[in-house]
This record gives sequence, C-alpha cells and structure tokens, in this order.
Amino acid sequence: MADFPGKVSTQTSSQEPQRSYGILSSVDMNFIKSIPGILLLAEIVVGLLVWALIASTPYSSASAYVWVMIVSVTLWLLSIALLVVLLLSFHQSLPLIPWPLVLMGFYSVATVLYLTAFLANAASVPLNFYHGHLGTSAFFAIVVTLLYTASSYFAYLGWRGEGQNAAGSTVPV
Repeated sequence: MADFPGKVSTQTSSQEPQRSYGILSSVDMNFIKSIPGILLLAEIVVGLLVWALIASTPYSSASAYVWVMIVSVTLWLLSIALLVVLLLSFHQSLPLIPWPLVLMGFYSVATVLYLTAFLANAASVPLNFYHGHLGTSAFFAIVVTLLYTASSYFAYLGWRGEGQNAAGSTVPV
C-alpha cells in the first residue's frame, strides 16, 4: 500500500500537444508580415493589374504590347510560384540552393525586364480616350518596376548579410 500514492495520477486532462494537419500548419506567417513578403504580395497584385489592363484592350496592333504581356504574365506566374515556395518554407528543404543569391538574381532580372516593358508600354500608348487602359497599365508597370527594385534591394541586403554573418562569426585562432 505504500506504493499506491506514487502510482496515482491526479491530472484531469492529457498534456499531449495539439497537432494541426494540412497545408496551413506549415505556412510561414512571419514571411507575410515581413517587408519582402509584403512587397512580393504587392508585386503579384500590381502585376495582375498590368496584364489584365492590357488584355482588356485590342493590343494586337502594336507588338510592344505583346512584349509587355509576355513579361508581365511570366513574372506574375513566377512571383506566385516564389510566394508558394517561401510561404510554405520549401526553400528550407533545399539547403544546397543559395536562396539569397537566387532571390537577388530573380528580382534584379525582373526589375530590368519590367523596366523594358514599362518603356515599351509607355512609348506605344496612343493619346485618345479609348486607350486609357493602356496608359493605366503603363502607370502600374512603373509601380511594379519600383516594387521589384525595392525587393532587389532587400534581396541584396539578405545576400550580403549572410556573407557578413558567416565571416563575422568566425574567430581568428
């Protein structure tokens, strides 16, 4: 009978950790709250506006709009794919890929491509009322160019910061 009090548990509920199942359990909400995450979401929304405005008008008369459509739709789809990779932390399962360098390269190339798309769009806009969508798409093209430029800057800081942290953490012997 002396062992009896030691074998009795007085807990009324189990302390088993709660498990969450599904894709939402692996979503990195901190990324969405960060400046690069907000910029990426804004790039997706504004990029959608660029190609939707051009697609809503008969742009086949100017080949410049074909270039704008190719750039805007391609970068919109790649940005959505990048959002999924970063949001679901797929990049952590691929440590061999230098993600800071990949992000810096992607955003830098996207900035240059969108700058050429903006210039082609703005130079080809007729000055009559019917083509107001094309002028508006030129405005949003420069906005998304600036967003990609800001993302390039933050990607550069991330790339440079990783190199400095690795070098700064070594102690000379």
